[in-house]
Amino acid sequence: MSCSAEGVAAALREAAEVVAEHRSELVELDRVIGDADHGENLSRGFTAMVAVLETEVPPTPAAVLKLAATTLISKVGGAAGPLYGTAFLRASAKLGDAAELDPPLLIEALRAALEGVQARGKAVGGDATMVDALIPALSAAEGAAGGSVAEVLAAAAEGADRGAESTVDLVPRKGRASYLGERAVGHMDPGARSTALLLHAFAEAAR
Repeated sequence: MSCSAEGVAAALREAAEVVAEHRSELVELDRVIGDADHGENLSRGFTAMVAVLETEVPPTPAAVLKLAATTLISKVGGAAGPLYGTAFLRASAKLGDAAELDPPLLIEALRAALEGVQARGKAVGGDATMVDALIPALSAAEGAAGGSVAEVLAAAAEGADRGAESTVDLVPRKGRASYLGERAVGHMDPGARSTALLLHAFAEAAR
């Protein structure tokens, strides 16, 4: 894929397919420790996003991400819509008017997304949230900064995988899962899992 606006739109279409493929898995993860709507909500949001992109692809990567953000915020219920919407919006702001993404800009966008999610959700590492996937994703991306966009995204996805897996052993301190306390230990956070899935989709699209 190119790293132009069309390339970013293609990555979001790939993400929509991955979300649809894993909708049931995300529902089940959220059923155990949440309200069982994470998979349905994300699937609805990404389906709406693809529908919008079929009518128009904005002219810059930033504009595409801003469109993704507004669609997710308006279509995805619960905490996921505002959190993912904020992540895409902060990443969009970091890209400015750039016509193409490069690895340094991509890493800055990832950092902005993480900071946005933390600001919105007030979560830190170890709270058993999507932040636990984003922190190692950013760290891994920074470690792959000398590579291509595809290599940076692949590293980020692998880091997110490790982070999502780490939530299995954590006691949740945010959201509905926090009400379960120790009883939530042994279950992966659905937001951390979906974060890893999205980064894998972006990496696959970038190959």
